[in-house]
Amino acid sequence: MPEADAGQSMNVPWALQMRGVSADEPSRLVQTLTGAILGCGGWVLSRGANDVGTINMLFEFERRSCVDIYSILIGSGVELSPGGHVRLTELCQCTRSHPHDCDTEIASVDLEIQTYSREHAGISTILGLS
Repeated sequence: MPEADAGQSMNVPWALQMRGVSADEPSRLVQTLTGAILGCGGWVLSRGANDVGTINMLFEFERRSCVDIYSILIGSGVELSPGGHVRLTELCQCTRSHPHDCDTEIASVDLEIQTYSREHAGISTILGLS
């Protein structure tokens, strides 16, 4: 591996694919998440919602902001899949364990959220809580 490529391979970002559900209206949720991600210093690379209420967002952030990003996802009413919680927890713990080594590394999240209207289905039923 050439010298120049060796330095680049050390900055490979964490690439997370996650899914979640929300009872929020899609356009409102996209707006809320976009503002919150930008407020944490992140970058929204793409975002959108389709006719059946599925939101797709691709965003990046410096790893030092991982706890803030995790908090805004939960605070906005997104219920992440168990795998999503595990991956974000791993990212936060790893970043906290090695802050000087990775604070400025970039993490990337490809997030799919299925939204459900509260009138059409109870969120507890959707999440399997009832």
